[in-house]
Amino acid sequence: MQVEMELPVIDLAPYLEISAKISGEKELDPHIKRLCSEVSGGLKEAGALLVGVTPQGVETPRILVDEEMQEKLRAMPKKRQPSIPAGPDPKWRYMWRVGRRPSNTRFQGLNSEPVIPEEYPEWKDTMDSWGNKMIFAIEVVAEMAAIGFGLPKDAFTSLMKQGPHLLAPTGSDLRRYGQKGTVFAGYHYDINFLTIHGRSRFPGLNIWLRNGQKIEVKVPAGCLLIQTGKQLEWLMGGDCMAGMHEVVVTERTINAIKVALQQNRSLWRVSSTLFAHIASDAMLKPLGHFAESPFASKYPPLYAGEFIQKQIAVTKGKKKELQ
Repeated sequence: MQVEMELPVIDLAPYLEISAKISGEKELDPHIKRLCSEVSGGLKEAGALLVGVTPQGVETPRILVDEEMQEKLRAMPKKRQPSIPAGPDPKWRYMWRVGRRPSNTRFQGLNSEPVIPEEYPEWKDTMDSWGNKMIFAIEVVAEMAAIGFGLPKDAFTSLMKQGPHLLAPTGSDLRRYGQKGTVFAGYHYDINFLTIHGRSRFPGLNIWLRNGQKIEVKVPAGCLLIQTGKQLEWLMGGDCMAGMHEVVVTERTINAIKVALQQNRSLWRVSSTLFAHIASDAMLKPLGHFAESPFASKYPPLYAGEFIQKQIAVTKGKKKELQ
């Protein structure tokens, strides 16, 4: 059984009008404080807000290799369990690094220059233009979230400077893989700080709320979707958890395919995704009062780049069969 619910839709305009003048939480008027609290509350409770090429068959879903995640899955009520993929995700993805890179870093492999297709001279300008717009939206949400969580306005954005942000347009061929139940992105969390998506051409995204409830996401036209990543969870000492999600062909996807066929439109499910990261050489650890969290000891200090390397190593591990 899938449940539909409305994610909080945040209008960033009121905050943008006064953001440059903010030097401390005490100066905020009640409306702006309420908006910031809605941002932090949405990230905490729902794990989401509305605001070179990797071919299909390469990315292995974390649920197939992470034993701890598999144990949690088995403990879920049947109706809340994710769909189990049969193997690597049948999606294509291109990774484009956006923004300035550090001149010196301990993690050169995470901060290398992007690959530019020779046949598209406008490629770099187009990718950078859209990528920088998405990073700007992330930075605004990060500022509002910091205020909502009782932290300084720049608590998160100061750590994002020169981070290895990745614009990752993703495509899935529904003509070939359009059967109900097909898993395009197996049950997982994102290992970065915050992830932002443009509205996909076809539905199919399911997320899990903090209380374990599974919901199918509907992104309104003109909105962007933002989800929490594992780096944010680390900075919050576990008070805000990385959002679990999957992309699967649902009944709504099937209905959208039928409409697209009638209108002679493409059956590629395309989503415009950007993974915003904490800078590789910045230290990941619970911030401010979250260092006093009862779970803070589970989040020891380590470089963000080291954290990413360890997370990637898990997904490259040997596949564990689910019973």
